[in-house]
Amino acid sequence: MVDTRPRTAGVRTSHVARFDGGVGFGPYLGGTRARQAIAGLHRAFPLSYTRDRLAGAERDIAARRGIGPQLRERLAEAVISTLDGTDAEAAREALTAARDRAAAALTFELAARIQEELVALEWVTSVQRVTVEGGGDQDVCGWADGLAVTFAIRGGRLNGWDQRECARSAVARASAVTPPEWAEFARRNAELAAALSQA
Repeated sequence: MVDTRPRTAGVRTSHVARFDGGVGFGPYLGGTRARQAIAGLHRAFPLSYTRDRLAGAERDIAARRGIGPQLRERLAEAVISTLDGTDAEAAREALTAARDRAAAALTFELAARIQEELVALEWVTSVQRVTVEGGGDQDVCGWADGLAVTFAIRGGRLNGWDQRECARSAVARASAVTPPEWAEFARRNAELAAALSQA
């Protein structure tokens, strides 16, 4: 949820579909990745530092970075544009630059953490599908880099998923019968799953 209220501005997760005073996105599969993506968004667009009342350390950080309430609307728009897919490139560029600075300064743990945030951001900004118009049952399969991801759709809703290491030939038939409108979704998720498994 993206909250733009003066006293509570920021980005945070919600386990229920209630977004009082904010803009909601999702649902997302994977709480860890969602939290990592939020950390990345805060790093790129520190909306929470625009709150009217900040604790001492937060106030000092905001002052050093030149961030204040006057930037609240702009930072909120940047976060929303990232999450709704309008413009995720600015966030990627900011995180890539931060990662590269950390690596150049030999702070490799920080660089690795920022890389995880980049991967998570890619995960949550990929195409999200949870329902099939008209209902029905089907399996959707994608493959990338030795990893197959299969989504089970039952009664028109995404019911579950699994992933396994295998050769492309092992899922050739399942991929061939995946509906065209789901093929790109399945392939992108297989690519992301493969990248996450190697991270």
